[in-house]
Amino acid sequence: MRDYQTAHREMSVASAEKDLLQGRLGTGLNAAVECCDRWALGSHVALEWIGRDMQRETVTFAALKADSERFASLLKRQGIGKGDIVAGLLPRIPELLTVVLGAWRVGAVYQPLFTAFGPKAIEARIAGDSGSGARLVITDRANRSKLDDVADCPPVIEVDRTGVTPGTLPRILADEPTGLPPVTLKGEDPFVLLYTSGTTGKPKAVLYPLTMLLPVGVYMRDAIDLRPEDRYWNIADPGWAYGMLYALIGPLLLGHTTTFYEGGFTVEATVRIVRDLAITNFAGAPTAYRLLMAAGPEAAKVAAGTLRVASSAGEPLNPEVARWAKSALDVPLKDHYGQTETAMLVNNHHALRHSEKESSAGQAMPGFHLEVLGEDLRPAPTGTPGILAVDMSRSPLNTFKGYWRAETPAIQGKWYLTGDTMMRDAGGHFFFVGRSDDIITSSGYRIGPFDVESALIEHPAVAEVGVIGKPDPERTEIVKAFIVLKAGRSGSSELTAELQEHVRRRLATHAFPREIAYLTELPKTPSGKIQRFVLRQLG
Repeated sequence: MRDYQTAHREMSVASAEKDLLQGRLGTGLNAAVECCDRWALGSHVALEWIGRDMQRETVTFAALKADSERFASLLKRQGIGKGDIVAGLLPRIPELLTVVLGAWRVGAVYQPLFTAFGPKAIEARIAGDSGSGARLVITDRANRSKLDDVADCPPVIEVDRTGVTPGTLPRILADEPTGLPPVTLKGEDPFVLLYTSGTTGKPKAVLYPLTMLLPVGVYMRDAIDLRPEDRYWNIADPGWAYGMLYALIGPLLLGHTTTFYEGGFTVEATVRIVRDLAITNFAGAPTAYRLLMAAGPEAAKVAAGTLRVASSAGEPLNPEVARWAKSALDVPLKDHYGQTETAMLVNNHHALRHSEKESSAGQAMPGFHLEVLGEDLRPAPTGTPGILAVDMSRSPLNTFKGYWRAETPAIQGKWYLTGDTMMRDAGGHFFFVGRSDDIITSSGYRIGPFDVESALIEHPAVAEVGVIGKPDPERTEIVKAFIVLKAGRSGSSELTAELQEHVRRRLATHAFPREIAYLTELPKTPSGKIQRFVLRQLG
C-alpha cells in the first residue's frame, strides 16, 4: 500500500497523465479513446447490465466501440460536432454508454439529465437563457412525454430496446458505418456538462474539461482502490456527478467493467446483485447503507461473503453505519466528500496508507491543496470551523475555474469557496460541520430549495413558499415546505397530497416535500428575503 504523504507530495499533472491516459492533454486525446477504444481487445467486458426484471446482459468494449462509432456517424450527419451539446435523459441501460461515447467521439459535450426530472427541471437545464442549448436530446419511451412540455425543446431521438419502432435507437444505427475516427481535442476542451442545484437562483452549469479525467482516475485508483480482479458496482445514477464520474467514466477509464442496474434502489435487489455478480468493490450514498443496516442480519450476511471494500459519498457518513459495516459486512466502509464543481476532494483512501479518525471525511485527495478559511479568507486555526476552500494556485488536479455562462462568486482570488463548513485537526483530517448554503441533502441527492419553491408557486393555491431541509435519521434530511395560501384557500390533507404530486410531476420524484406546513406569512428580512433559519426553528 502506498503512503499517503508520498502520493500527495509527488502528485502532478505530468505523473497522473503518464499513469492514466493514452493520449496527452497538450497534444491530443479523446475521451472515447481513453474510456473505450484502447480497451477494445477481444472479449473484454465494459458493462454488466441488470434490467428491472433482473435480466442480464454484457457489453464488451469492442461492441461498445462499434456502436458508439455508428452513433457518432449519425451525429456527424446531423451536423453535430466539436463543442456541441448532446443531452441524455436516459436510465441506466446499455444505450446510455453508446450515446455518451458517440458524443465524445465527434468532440461533442455530453449533458446528463436525471430521469426523475419533470418538464420544468429539464427545461431549466436545456432551454432558455440558463439552459445548455443542447442540439439533441436522447431519451427512452418512459421519459419521452416529459419533453412535450419543454419549451424550445431540441430534436429528440427515442430509444426503444425492442428494436421494433422505426426511427429509434438502436434500430437507426443499423445502416450507420463503423470506423469513424475520433476528433482530436486538447485538455482544456469540454466533454461533460452538469448542473448543480441552486439555492437563491437557478441551477448553475459546470463544464468539465478533459483534464477532469486525471482527478477521476486518481480517485478510482487511490480512494476507491479499484483493482483488476474487482467486480465493481457504484449504484449512483449517472444523471448526477458521482454516478457520471465514478459509475461511468472512472471504471471505463481504467479499462474496468462497470455495473448498471436499471431499477431503483431496494435492499432486496441490491443484495441479490451483490450476491449474483460477486461484487467486491461497492460505492453508494449513506442512505443505501442505512437501509441495508435496517434490513437486519440476513441481508448483511449475503454481502459479507463477497465485498472487499465499500465507499460512501453524497452526504456525511454516520459513524454508527461505518461501525456496522465493519462488524456485519466485515468490510471497511470509508467516507468521501466532493462537489459537482470539483469532483472528489476529501477521502478516507482505501489504497493509501494514512491515519483515520471516526466521523472524519478524510484527508485531501492528492492533487488538491485545501484550507479551512475564516471570514477574512485567511486560514482558520486548527480545530476551528470555517469554509472549506481549494487553493487553486496549489492544486494541480483542480479543473474548476467558474460556472459556465455565469458569474463566479464562489471564487475569490486564488480560492474556490465550497460553501461547506468544515474543521481540520492537526493531523490533516477534515470534519464536516454543516452546509453554509441552503442545499438540502436527501438520500444522497442535492436538492435546491429554489427549484422546489418554483414548482410549488406554480400551483394555483399557493401564494408564497419557503423550503428547507429538515433533519431525518434515515435520509439525512427531508424536504419541508412552508406555504402561504391564496385568499379563500385553506390547508388540508387533500391539498397536501395534491401539492406533493405536483412537485413530483413538475420537478423530480426525489424532490417533493415530504412535509408541508401552512402559515399565514413567511418570516422575512427587511429586504424581503425569506429567513430560512427561522423556518428551521419551526421545524
